[in-house]
Amino acid sequence: MGKPPPVRARVEGRPADSPTVMSQSKKLTVLGHIRELRGRLIKCVIAFIITSAASLFLFEPIMAILKAPAGDVQLIFIEVTEGIGVYMRVCLVTGIIIAMPYFIYQLLMFITPALTRSERRMVYMVLPWVTIMFAGGVAFGYYVLIPPATKFLLTFGGDIAVAQIRVGNYVTFVSRLLLAIGLVFELPVLTTFLARIGVVTSQWLASKRRIAIVFAFVLSAVITPTIDPFNQGLVAIPLIILYEMGIWLAKLVQKKKAPEPVPAAGGE
Repeated sequence: MGKPPPVRARVEGRPADSPTVMSQSKKLTVLGHIRELRGRLIKCVIAFIITSAASLFLFEPIMAILKAPAGDVQLIFIEVTEGIGVYMRVCLVTGIIIAMPYFIYQLLMFITPALTRSERRMVYMVLPWVTIMFAGGVAFGYYVLIPPATKFLLTFGGDIAVAQIRVGNYVTFVSRLLLAIGLVFELPVLTTFLARIGVVTSQWLASKRRIAIVFAFVLSAVITPTIDPFNQGLVAIPLIILYEMGIWLAKLVQKKKAPEPVPAAGGE
């Protein structure tokens, strides 16, 4: 008996290398990425639910911490549902802050399969710093930025009216500020990672320094609710320092270009 013909993978009777089958394989790959993204989003939602639920039992100490920068100001609420709304808002924002490092971890794990082995090692090295820098940003916002900002806002116009601050407005102001500053402090980690995988270079970052300085002051004006230059400078100056730190770290970790071959003597 003769040898049987070679078996070829077929889809609906077509060879595996036919355009139709290749198109279907690409569709399957896209579906696989979508399924993985959905799975990681579900994990993020579950983590958010757990951290927010845990925050329900810590509402009073968390609220005391948030209220501390306001000093002796008596917070009020004027709507029937404002009290419970603040309760839920504090727990949700606290849940986001606690779960933020896990969200970033899931994002990095989603893009890891497209990276090389050395780039994956870089991701694992970056992960602890994601948490450290985010926590540092939140601490900076709470201890350095919020006290002078609240003092300015609560005392401005105090000679013509008595400040009666709604608790919902105050919680929104503080929580939004802490989240924004925490995310901004991830800038050195992001630039270091991008420089390591070759997306940006320290030279490119240095060439955009003037734009970064202007952007730092624009972003500080957006983040800070005050119009005085002192509070805006409290945000802009650290942003500039973080950008310079990112340039320095990028210079340390970026891939070195291979030296160009020297042409042989005589043009050979």
